[in-house]
Amino acid sequence: MNGHPIHPLHPLMAHAAAEAARIARGVRTEQLIGPTPCADFDTRTLVDHWVLYTSHGLERRARRESLPEELVTRDFTTDPGWAGAYADQLDRAVAAWSDPAVWEGEVDLGGMTMPAASVAQMVIKEMVLHGWDVAKATGQQVVVEDDLARLVLGVVEEHAETYRRYGGFAAPVPVPATASFLDRALAASGRDPGWDRSTG
Repeated sequence: MNGHPIHPLHPLMAHAAAEAARIARGVRTEQLIGPTPCADFDTRTLVDHWVLYTSHGLERRARRESLPEELVTRDFTTDPGWAGAYADQLDRAVAAWSDPAVWEGEVDLGGMTMPAASVAQMVIKEMVLHGWDVAKATGQQVVVEDDLARLVLGVVEEHAETYRRYGGFAAPVPVPATASFLDRALAASGRDPGWDRSTG
């Protein structure tokens, strides 16, 4: 730890990872062919994307390494124990960010660089939003405390237009002023907080 206190966002990363692992364990094999709030992804495709970037990608961002092609093309869900493997990989990723020095400097994203702390925040956002997508697609509930949801909302609001420019977010969805931080983050990212898998 180099004698420095842990980065203030690290506990939120750990909270997001724990919730992602819990949601993954609730996915049943027969649900992998079902629809998700991400119109272009069925549940299997969404889970593979989620596992790749929020666990393997997160660890490699900390180590300033690129993702190997073997991981990018892997269908993680073909392993019957994929949810447990995802939880273990999330633990490794969170541990890799426990050193405050990892949060300093820049991360090469392949053609562009971004401050490490910003990269970490964006992956935390992916954990939560795609965790919600997977939960909704598989009939589960999401438990996100306000401090984490507030962080995700801030990241979404900061980067929403860039995401929309590249097709990552749809147009924002209106929600009441009284909506929770999580629902506001979902809506700002183009997700309908009331999405239901029975209607797709």
